[in-house]
Amino acid sequence: MTNSVHDLGGMDNIGPVIVEENEPVFHNDWERRVFSLTLATLAAGYFRTDEIRRTIEDMPADEYLSTSYYEHWLAGLVALMLEKNVLTTSELASGKSERDEGMRLPPLPKEAAQFAMTNPLPANVDAKVQPRFKIGDRVHTRNMHPMHHTRIPRYGRDKEGVIDTLQAVFLLPDTNAYGGPDTPEHVYTVRFSYQELFGPEASPKDSLYIDMFESYLEPA
Repeated sequence: MTNSVHDLGGMDNIGPVIVEENEPVFHNDWERRVFSLTLATLAAGYFRTDEIRRTIEDMPADEYLSTSYYEHWLAGLVALMLEKNVLTTSELASGKSERDEGMRLPPLPKEAAQFAMTNPLPANVDAKVQPRFKIGDRVHTRNMHPMHHTRIPRYGRDKEGVIDTLQAVFLLPDTNAYGGPDTPEHVYTVRFSYQELFGPEASPKDSLYIDMFESYLEPA
């Protein structure tokens, strides 16, 4: 959900960010496999990127906070594969397919998997959409608390900022996370003062730049 524990930005009493010196890309081989499986199934078209973000956010708070990054990926991937009927709970427990050969999904060819691992999928879409705002416009973010996936952080809601950059057109995550309908929108980089976001005690010299979908913004 949008206000679940995953939205850590601006929250207090979560503890320090532990920076591991010389941190490896993967700590264990199973992390490497989860990474590969996720990219391969995404490239095969089983789900959209925002869908796995949504299933990760659905993790219970205590489970989310007590597990690692790739454990989040694994939980989200398993939830999606069950949701999409790519596998069943009994197949997950046994590690074996229980479907007749003709009902099994074909494996992703090795070449396709290698392509998915080495060619990032573009996130923007080629859609002719007229932008509502221009650089320099003052905007106000909506005070929204939807019961669905969204990309507007809690600390950035009901705040006033200035359009700094006009980005490309992307599919709105609020609908894309559920498989559609496709809603192409402009994304803007909006500059907010620290004091606007975090109160008068924050530094008056600093600003934070946040990418915002057009649906999240209103004229100030």
